[in-house]
Amino acid sequence: MSFSIYQLKPRFQQLLQPVLNGLAKRQITPNQITLLAMLLSIAYGIALACFPQNAGLWLGLPVFMFVRMALNAIDGMLANFTQQKTPFGAILNEVADQVSDAALVLPFALVSGIHLPLLVAVAMLALLVEFAGVAALLAGSSRRFDGPMGKSDRAFAFGVLALLVAFQITAVWLNAVLGIVLLLLLWTLFNRIKRALLHPAVPPTR
Repeated sequence: MSFSIYQLKPRFQQLLQPVLNGLAKRQITPNQITLLAMLLSIAYGIALACFPQNAGLWLGLPVFMFVRMALNAIDGMLANFTQQKTPFGAILNEVADQVSDAALVLPFALVSGIHLPLLVAVAMLALLVEFAGVAALLAGSSRRFDGPMGKSDRAFAFGVLALLVAFQITAVWLNAVLGIVLLLLLWTLFNRIKRALLHPAVPPTR
């Protein structure tokens, strides 16, 4: 077993229940929430890329990451609550998540002292981890969200990294955090593949 912030999702969803009820009353759709989260992530990423020396933007990134996680949780809750789960919505959710991740991670390349190959490796491996989670469906398993470095965990890790940038902590520590994230991503990839294969497709009964 490996701990992941994703395991706290049920409690987090309980806290979001009042927001969910309000959105449902206003007939907001899950896809609108998904697109909003993606567009806000792109906008914040562009702001970071344009003003990488602005400590306030880096300081605000952990807060934005929390807001993004809330929106990501709400779209799924809203889809279930209003019975609006669709194949298009599922695809949009996966694609939007990867676009948002890239938009918020790549601006770190402009931070002085960041080891660029390490950052690129983290970004690529994060994408591969999520691909493995989706590919588990091909093995007859459910969509895998195993940790220890899933989407929520990466949001936390890069939130911490943003704080280090904001407070101008030496680049040695920034790269150390990235190195730890990289190792945990490798562990996560192994976990998702292993657990997907533990739940193979069941042959149809006659």
